[in-house]
Parts: sequence; structure tokens; C-alpha cells
Amino acid sequence: MPSLWTPTGWPQRLAELQASSGELKEAPLRRDVRSLGMLLGEVIREQAGDSLYEAVEALRRTAIARREAEASQGRLAGAASSAEHLQQALDRVRSLDLSTAYQLTRAFGFYFELINLAETNHRKRRRLAHQLNEETSPGSIQRGDLRGTLRRMREAGVSAAEAHLLLRRICVSPVFTAHPTEVARRSVMFKRRRISDILEQLDRIPVPETQLEALERDLTAEITALWQTDDVRSARPTVRDEIRMALDYYESSLFDTLPVVYEEVSSALTAEYPREKATKEVTSACDLPQLIRFGSWIGGDRDGNPFVTSHTTRDALAMAHSLLLTHYHRRLQNIFEQLASSTQQVPVSAELNALLDGYLTQLRTAGQNALESRFPHESVRLLIACIMMRLGATPQSAVPVPANPALLPYSRAADLLSDLTTLRNSLAEHQGSRLAEILIDPLVMEVRTYGLHLQTLDIRQHARVHAAAIAEISAWQLVNSSQTLALPAALSEQTTEVLDTFRTIAELKQTYAPEAIRHYVISGAATAEDVLRVLWLSRLGGVRVEAIGDNPGLQPVPLFESIEDLQNAPQVMRELWSSDAYAPLLKSWDRRQEVMLGYSDSNKDGGMITSTWEIYKAHRSLHEVARECNVNLRLFHGRGGTVGRGGGPTHRAIFAQPMESFNGELRLTEQGEVLNWKYSDVILAERNLELMIAASLDALGRPDAILRQDAKTPHLTGEILPEWEAVLDQLSSTSYAFYRKHIVGNPDTFAYFEQATPVAELEHARLGSRPTKRSARKSMADLRAIPWVFGWMQSRQLVPAYFGVGHALNDFIRQHTDGLARLQIMTRDFPLFLDIIRNVEMALAKADFGIARLYASLVDDEALRNRVFATLESEFNLTHRMILEITGQKRLLETNPVLERSIRLRNPYVDPMSLIQVELIRRKRAAAANGEIESPELNRAISATINGISAGLRNTG
Repeated sequence: MPSLWTPTGWPQRLAELQASSGELKEAPLRRDVRSLGMLLGEVIREQAGDSLYEAVEALRRTAIARREAEASQGRLAGAASSAEHLQQALDRVRSLDLSTAYQLTRAFGFYFELINLAETNHRKRRRLAHQLNEETSPGSIQRGDLRGTLRRMREAGVSAAEAHLLLRRICVSPVFTAHPTEVARRSVMFKRRRISDILEQLDRIPVPETQLEALERDLTAEITALWQTDDVRSARPTVRDEIRMALDYYESSLFDTLPVVYEEVSSALTAEYPREKATKEVTSACDLPQLIRFGSWIGGDRDGNPFVTSHTTRDALAMAHSLLLTHYHRRLQNIFEQLASSTQQVPVSAELNALLDGYLTQLRTAGQNALESRFPHESVRLLIACIMMRLGATPQSAVPVPANPALLPYSRAADLLSDLTTLRNSLAEHQGSRLAEILIDPLVMEVRTYGLHLQTLDIRQHARVHAAAIAEISAWQLVNSSQTLALPAALSEQTTEVLDTFRTIAELKQTYAPEAIRHYVISGAATAEDVLRVLWLSRLGGVRVEAIGDNPGLQPVPLFESIEDLQNAPQVMRELWSSDAYAPLLKSWDRRQEVMLGYSDSNKDGGMITSTWEIYKAHRSLHEVARECNVNLRLFHGRGGTVGRGGGPTHRAIFAQPMESFNGELRLTEQGEVLNWKYSDVILAERNLELMIAASLDALGRPDAILRQDAKTPHLTGEILPEWEAVLDQLSSTSYAFYRKHIVGNPDTFAYFEQATPVAELEHARLGSRPTKRSARKSMADLRAIPWVFGWMQSRQLVPAYFGVGHALNDFIRQHTDGLARLQIMTRDFPLFLDIIRNVEMALAKADFGIARLYASLVDDEALRNRVFATLESEFNLTHRMILEITGQKRLLETNPVLERSIRLRNPYVDPMSLIQVELIRRKRAAAANGEIESPELNRAISATINGISAGLRNTG
């Protein structure tokens, strides 16, 4: 029997790959989805029996019928038919025993695992197609591409030299965080990668039929292994587990991606600024500026996580260091095997000879001359061996090498880089440029990026913890001043941990490269004193905060999170930057300062519009103050994966930054749940990093503003007109008041949230090491932003992403006769407002108030339930209507057919899991009300629904 992937003809497959639009472009994705679904069906029949398969199919068909009824029939008839199908699905779910409910959930959940992989493979496929079309059809180059940005710059009159100068100012720094953690277990993630590899092999043209059949058997085996693997964690992941999961991305993609990114930049420069018009430094990949750095919070983020300790911080640095050295060893071993250049055939530089002679002298003195005797004329190979020895490894060869070479380990990345540069230059000077470019340049780029530490580890703690520690430490002095003698009381566990943190930082900056820890993030920062307290505690712990030599010191990074704190941030930093006490520190840091803006908590505090607008204004004002104080400011954006936590398309968000308020450097959090989506594969990682670089260059150079400088109205240039600012001020004020009244200030809403969402089940899902609340108290203030968004996302209500938006837009239109026209112009021409509208639109498309009503039924107090649900549903419907009016669309995502189709096809498969989740939560609460012991099997089944819905919606929180 032919494979499911057997084509009618290979020219057709090639045509699919080359298609730039239409049905042909999407045909490979449809084939993958259909074929994977069929294979999963076979596995379910084999592993769980026909009865489960039939139950899956019955529930799936009913869910599809409900959706079709909603979409195709008149409003009243459609609603009635939809309700009928929903009731049929509910009846089926209510009749399920626990075991069958769990297995059904797994079936739908694993379906999404496979569909997500198919969509990811299609993204890679379309990336390749786009690269092919760039060569054959230059007009296909897109704005988000680096080449597209460079083309706009060239069209705007930016010269090659100017483009290079702008590029020298760009540096993007993704910072990996653990929370919200990827729901999939590490073993499941490894299976994902193997399935992804097979799907990629099935895309090759041509493939013999026997090989297609073999690949399909391999794929079926992997799906079988996936089915037999526990999808729910039996234990909460430790911080060490989270460190390891994030480091996996370096091995799976990032190590191989970095050289590709630099080659992409070099190629784009060469294509848009041909060599005859450009200098050598503009087009040489090795001579490009450093464009990328990596950071992490995992193992350093203590804010509300008692499991992050000095031990985990040591683990984070040790594991990163070990992984990096292993990687360098592999790279150098490969170079050692390939470069056997002999001085009898080609000379080496005097600099290389001098460097090598110094190393060989040390080895001879220790009687370690075996390698020199074995390779007397291979100076290049000998230098590579010496570099490996200084990195704690020895080349694998037939020659016995001492276990403890006499060469001292590298203590500075600059020394390693110097040795590699000497090697590279020698090759380039003696007819070996090609060898240098292929073998040495990628390693040089890596050392410039990773140093000897791989990534910087940020330490984070809340400002109130520092304040409490200093108050406790200082209390003895106050007591002692009023009494004859008084012994200091024992310090609390919290204060002891704070002091231990700073002592550990001091120790680790001596043990590892000092730049491995250079930032201390202060959550909940509200005053200049919050920064000074960290400096004071650093002194107590023996940490040198000033930069000196290779040690960048330890810079406090205030994180402004609430609406009020964002509004006060510019004045707080002005006070700090104009302080005589702070001036010497700024000078040591080369007058550079980092400030972080919090998206999640500001959204939870003030709603979507106000959060976005206040972050924008804080961003702009902070840069104005920085210029006044002669400070080079870099902003750190704490964006989440979901719209309610600052998520959204990367290029659009970066470009939407205020004009004249971006210096080219960007740090942003990449949170646990989106790492797989962005970095699981070289092609995906390269595309994501390219997007960040291109968007940063676009936001810095603003070529569209140059091209349209004579236009009456700026069109997507980033400029903001005074009247637009006035509109956003009014929208923000209206939205904020409405959001605070109905969400933050209404105790009914929090009571509803706790019962009408699965937030209480988050602990049993064991998604991450960090507790969901900062304290044991039950209040909205103590609830973290992540579970806040999680609960609304899982229950399909998505309140943080839209609440207050529809009310504000409608109010503005009612107050101004030209209100709708003004909002439409802003959507068309102003990037920030377009970003708001499109992000809200995407969230609305994922929400479902038919399903949400079922979650609302879990609320015991009927009157409270009806009040809150009516408010939420009314605002959802109003926002839906406003978005369609402003965008001029007849349906959501009309202008984004790929995303619209993905959500439309996913919904019928997410719906059954939502129904099962509601039913299982209802059973659990009924059992608790009857005094029954909590069932581990029931908790596991509910956790499986959490995982499945997260996979279906591609978001946890």
C-alpha cells in the first residue's frame, strides 16, 4: 500500500513548494494534517481499542457540527442548532467514566501535538519557499525580512557605510524565562523533535516509494511512543529541570543558528549594497558587529519562588558553562580534524609562530611534547590543540595526550578570541581565506556572542523583600541606641536568603566569567530608594557594583510594573541619574543604564489599552530623561507569550516603539511556553532572530519616515500626531475607569474567576517550579499575572486581552461625530494602535462565550454568576463589533487568512477538551463537598485537559 505522502507526481510537489499564494501553497499543510490524523487514529485503535476511537470521532463530529451551524445558518436558526449540538456533546461527556474521559482528552491533546508540528513544518516550508522566491522574484521581499528593511533604507538614500553604522548599534538580547513553563514534559519534547525531523524528510523531492513507506512506519512508531508516554508530569519540575529544558534549545538549534544568522545578514547586505559600492567591512560576516546576545532568568529569578536558591544559581552558571565548553570542544575537534595545513606546503604568520612557541615552551617544560613530536610541521593543528587544552579538553587523536596539560585555562573570553583571531588571520594571509571563513569565522562569532559563560544570568527579587531585609538588619541599631546593651535578634529566613544571594553573586563572579552575572532586576520598583537598597545589600554581600576592567559590576535594573509605577518611572530615574551619589556608578558603567518595563502586571492592573499606552509613554519619557541626563538607556521589555501579557507578532511590536526613543539595543523576555514555537529548530530560530534584528534596524533607521517626510499624514512610519495622542489619552482614561470598576475594584469578579476558571487546578498540572501566588492569601493583588491570564485563557474567556477595549472605542465613537473615521485612520497609519487592534482581534478569535458559559455554570452563587458573566459577555460582544467596524471587516481575521484558518480548524478539537474539563472540575468539587478524599486520577485527568487546551490554543498563560 503506498504511503500517505506518495505524490501523484513530483512536479506537483515542486509546484506546491514554489507557490506563493492560493490553495496550492496550503496543500502540503492539509496533507500533513490529514495524514497525521489518520496515523493517530490507527494508533488509538491499536493501543486503546475501537470503542475509544469511535468515542473520539463522535465527539469530534458533534463539535464540528456545532461550529458549522454557528457559521452557516441564520442567527436564530444557527444559535438553536448550535445549542442542540452542544447539548449532545455535553450529554456524551457527562456519561463518560473517568478513565475514558482521560483517554479522550489524551487523544485530542496528542492530535494538537501533531497538528502543531505540522504547522511548524509548514512555517519552515514557507520560509524555504520565500527564500527561493527572493532569488527569482525580488519583489517578493517582505518588510519583516532583513533584506526588505535594507532595501527600504537604500531606497530612502541610506548609503552602505551609513547602513553599517546603523547595524553597529543593533544588539538584540532574548532572555529566557521559565514561567509560564512549557506544558510538555521533556521526554515529549524530544519526541516532538523526532517527529518534526521525519516530517522534514517527507518534504524532500524526490523520495523513493520504499523510503516514503519507511518514513511513514517511523512516524507511526513515534506516534505510538508518544501515546505510551505520560503526558502529565507526575512531579513538579525543579528549577534544575527548568534550567536544563532551556539549555536544550542551544543544542537543538541555537548553536547551529548563530552562524546562519550572521551569514544571512552578510548576504542581505551584499544583495542590497553590492560589493562594488560597499566596503569590505560591510559585507564580511566575521567583521559584522555583535548583533545577538542571550540571557536567562532561570535559576536567578527569586521573586516569589522559594525554590530558587544559591544552589540553583550555582547550577545555572555551572550547567551553562559546561554546555558551552562541550560545544567549543566539538567545534575545535572538527577544525582539528579538517585543518592539517603543513608549513612544508604553506607558511604561517609570525604572530601564530610566536603564540604557538609560547605554548609549546610551557608544554616542553612540563615534559608534555607528544603532540609536537607527532605533528612537527602542522603549526595550525598544534595551535588548535593548545586552544583545546586551555578550554579543558584535548584533541581526539592517536597520540597520547596528558590528562592535565601544563597550559592554564582561559579566564577571559578576550584571550580565547585573540588566539582564534591570530589563527584566522594567518590562514587568510596565506591562501586560506576560504578555510578561515568556513571553519574559523563561525567559532569567532560564537565566542564573541557566548564568551566563556554562554548567557548572562539575571538575578531578580522583589523590592519589598529588599526593604524588609534592610529594615530587619537595621533594627538592632535602633534598639541598641535606646538601651544599654542589646544583642541582635536572629535574622529571618527571608533576610538570610537575601544576604546569601549577594554573597553567592560575589563568589560566582570570581568563579566564572564576571560578565555571567551583570544585572539585578528589582520587581515592583517604585522609588529611587528601591535601587539604592540593592546597592547597599550588594556592599554587605561583598559584591563590587562598579564596573572595572573585564568585570561589568552589578547594575540594578528597576522593573516598573503597575500603571502608577510606569507613570512615575521617568521621575524616579531622573532622581537617580541626577544624584551625586549615583554618578560614579554611572561613570563606571560608561553612563549606560537598563530599565525594565512590565507588560503582564500592568495589563492585570489597568487593562489592555491603558497598559499598552502607559508603557509607550513611559518608554518615550524615559528616553527623554536619559538624553537630558546624558545616559545611554536600554529598555528591557518583559513581554509574555499571550496578548494579555504583552505578546503578539515580534516585528510589529518592536517597530511600534516611540520614534527617537530607541538606540538599537533591545532586551526582551522569551517565556517558557513560546521557546518551542520560536527556537525548536534552526530555521525557526534563524527566522525569529532575523525578525528581531530587522525590526530593530527598521525602528532605528525609520526608512519609511524618510521616504514619506513630505506626506501630510504619516503612514506606518512610527510618528505620532498630537491628535492621535489625544485620542489614546481619552481611550486609555475611559478603558481604565471601566476596567478598574468591573475587574479590579469588583470583588465579585475575583470570586467568579476562582470558580469559573480552572485556576485552582494549576497546582496539580505541575507546569513549573514557581507557586501561583506570592502569598497564601486569596486576593487579586496576591495572584500572579500568569495564573490570571491562564485561568481566563483555559476557560475561553480571555478577559485580560479585550476587557475595556470595546467600551472605550464605543464611547469615543459616540462622543465624536468623526470618531470612527479617526480610529480607522489610526489603525491604518499608526503602528502602536494597529498593534493594539490586531492583538485584540486575535484574542477575540480564540475566545468562545458559548463554551465560557459552561465554565460560568461552575459558580455556585447564581446571582453573582449572572452579574459577572453578563458584564464579560456584553463587553466581549461590544469589542467584537467595534473591531469589525474599525477594521472594515465582515469577520475576525479576514485579512489574516492563515491564522483565521488555523483557529477555525482547531476550535472543534479544543471544544471537546473544554467540555471534559468543565465536567471533571464539577465532579471534583462535588466530591469535595461530600467530604471525599481527593482523587489523584481525577487530578491527572484535569491536568491532561489543561495540557490539551494549551496545545490547542498554543498558549498556557
